[in-house]
Amino acid sequence: MGLKNIIFIIVFILSFSFLFYNLNRVIKFLKLGQKENRFDNIYERIKNVLKVAFGQSKLLRDPIAGTIHFLIFWGFVLFLFAVVESIIQGFYSPFSWQFLGLLYSLITIVQDIFGVLVIISCLYALFRRFVQKVPRLNAGKKESIDAAIILVLILLVVMSMFGLNISHIAERGFILSKYELRPLSEILSQSFFKLNSSNASSWYEIFWWMHILFVFGFMNYLPYSKHFHVITSIPNVYFNKVGKEKYVLKKLDLEDEKIEQYGVLDFEHLTWKQILDGFACTECGRCTEACPAANTGKPLSPRKIIVDIRKRTEEKAPLLLNQDNENEDILSKTLVHYYIKDEELWSCTTCNACVYECPVTIEHVDSIIDMRRNLVLMESNFPAELNTVFKNLETNFTPWAFNASDRANWAEGMGVKTMAEDPSCEILFWVGCAGSFDARYQKVTKSIAKLLQIANINFRILGNEEKCNGDTARRLGNEYLAQLLMKDNVDKLNSYNVKKIVTACPHCYNSLKNEYPQFGGNYEVVHHTELILQLIEEGKIKINHNQNKQKVTYHDSCYLGRYNSIYEQPRKSLSKIKNLEIVEMKRSRDKGFCCGAGGGRMFLEETIGTRININRAEEAINTGSDVVASACPFCMTMLTDGIKSLEKSETVSVKDIAEIVLENIN
Repeated sequence: MGLKNIIFIIVFILSFSFLFYNLNRVIKFLKLGQKENRFDNIYERIKNVLKVAFGQSKLLRDPIAGTIHFLIFWGFVLFLFAVVESIIQGFYSPFSWQFLGLLYSLITIVQDIFGVLVIISCLYALFRRFVQKVPRLNAGKKESIDAAIILVLILLVVMSMFGLNISHIAERGFILSKYELRPLSEILSQSFFKLNSSNASSWYEIFWWMHILFVFGFMNYLPYSKHFHVITSIPNVYFNKVGKEKYVLKKLDLEDEKIEQYGVLDFEHLTWKQILDGFACTECGRCTEACPAANTGKPLSPRKIIVDIRKRTEEKAPLLLNQDNENEDILSKTLVHYYIKDEELWSCTTCNACVYECPVTIEHVDSIIDMRRNLVLMESNFPAELNTVFKNLETNFTPWAFNASDRANWAEGMGVKTMAEDPSCEILFWVGCAGSFDARYQKVTKSIAKLLQIANINFRILGNEEKCNGDTARRLGNEYLAQLLMKDNVDKLNSYNVKKIVTACPHCYNSLKNEYPQFGGNYEVVHHTELILQLIEEGKIKINHNQNKQKVTYHDSCYLGRYNSIYEQPRKSLSKIKNLEIVEMKRSRDKGFCCGAGGGRMFLEETIGTRININRAEEAINTGSDVVASACPFCMTMLTDGIKSLEKSETVSVKDIAEIVLENIN
C-alpha cells in the first residue's frame, strides 16, 4: 500500500465520519417529532419514488427548468459509477469497471455525453438565476450564494472527471482500453496532450485528487445547504402519503385525555415526516409560484412555511437534545407567531396547488391545518368572522344563520322523498348546505333533481336530517366541531344503510368519500358531474342538438380536480352539446387557479392584495366565453361575484354543468 492510498484512507474516513455525524444529527431532530406510520404500502411508495424521484414527473411540468434538473439529476446518478471507481482506486489503484464488458461501454459513453449535458445545464441554471433572475428562484442573497456554490461544485466534479479521463487516455498513448467508449474525452485528450506526453501521469494524479476532494467536499457541504434535498428528497418522496390517504387530513384523537397539545405550536408538535419536509425542501419556489394567495398579494408563501419549519428545528432541536434549558431567547419563541404569523396561516385556501407542484412531495397543507388547529383548539385565536361561522355550525348545522328545519324547502312541489319517508332507494342525493340554503345554488340543486327524475333514478334526500359535512370546520382548524358533525352524519347514514351517494359539492364529495371512512362511514360517493356523464352515455339523458352557438369555459374546482382527479367528466358532458364551443383558460385542469373560497376562506374577508376571485374571473372573461361553467357551489358564488365586480354580468353568466345540460335535453 502506497502513500497515496494511506492519505486517501485518512481523507475517506474523515469525510464519511463527518457526513454520518451530520446525517445522524438530522435523524435525531426527526425523532423529536410526533410518531406517524409511513412504513405501509411499500409497493405504492416504491412506485411513487420511481415516478416522482427518478422519473422527475413533477419537475418536468416546467419543461425548461424540468429538463435542466432532469439532466443534472441523471447525470449525477450515472456519474456514481465514475465516483465509486475513483473511490475504490483510492484503496486499490489498478481498479477499473472494465470487467463489466459491454456494460462498461455503456457506462463510459453515457458519462461522456451526460458530462457535457450537465455542464450546459449548470451554466444555464446559473444564467437563469443570476442573469434572467427568474422570480420564483429569488429566495434571498444567502440562498443565491448557496445555489451558486452547489452549481459550481457540480461543475468542478464533472470537469475534474473529464480531466481524469483525458489525462488517463493520454497516459496510455491515446489508446482506449477494451470496451471503453469516450469519444469526447478522446478528442479533448488529443487537444490538451501530445503523444507520449511525459506529464500525463502527473496530471492524472492531480485530477484524481481534485475529483475525490470535490466529491467529498460537495457531499459534506450538503447538510449545511438547501441542497440537502439531494440526500433527503428520495426518502421524502418514499414517505409521502399514498393511496386513499393522499390528501386526507389526519384525525385527532380528541378522546385521549393524555394528549396535552392539539395541533402545532412549535416544531416538536409536528410529525417526523413534517420535519423531514423542511429538510427536503429545495426552495425552488414552485409552490409559492402556484399559490393563489401569494399570487394576489397575501402574506403567504408555502415555501417560507416549510423553510421556517427547518430553521426553527435547527435552532431549537439541539437545545432539546442537550437538555439546555438556559437559552431563554430561543426556548421562549415558538414556530407559530414568531416564525410563522397567524395571517399567513389564515390566508391559505387549501387548494393543494403547492402540494401538487412540489417536486419532492412536501405536504404543505397538512402542516398549515395543524397550525390552525393549535390556534383554534388551544388558543381560541382566530379571525372574528369565524365566531359566527362556528356558532352557526354548532346550532344550525350550517355555516350560515339559516334554520336547520328549512333545509329541504327547496324540494317543495318536486315530489322528492326523504329517507325518513321511504329509505328504499338506489342512491342518496347529498344536497349540502349551499344547495339547501343559497338561493342561487338551489337552482342547481333543482336542476340535478330534475335530471335524476328524467333519468328515472330512484333517489332520496336526508332533508332536515342532513348536517354540514364538516369540511369548513375541519379546514379552519376546528377539529372538535368537525368531528361532531361528521360522526352525527355517519350515524344517520349508517342507520339508513346508505351505500351510494351523489353530491354537487366537491367539498362534501371529498369529505364523504375520503375522510368519512375515518369515522366508520364507507360509501360509494360520486360527484354529480360524473353521474350526469354516465346518464348521458347510457342514453338515460338525451341531449338536444338545437342549441344556439355559445362559447363556454370550464373552471376546475380544486377539491374536484387536484384532490380527486375529476377533470374530464364535466368537459365531456359539455362536449356532447352541439354548437357549444369549449374554450380553456390558460390555468386549467391540474394547473387550475383557485376561486378563493376553499379552506374556510369563503367565510373570511380578503383585506390584503387583489381578491382571488377577481383574478380568476378576469381570466375567465378574457377567454371571450359567454358562459363560465362550474361544478361547485363555492366556485359559482366566487366567480359570480368576481364577474359582477368587473361589471360583466350582462355579457357573461355563470352556470353549473347540471343547469347547462338541463337546458339542452329533449
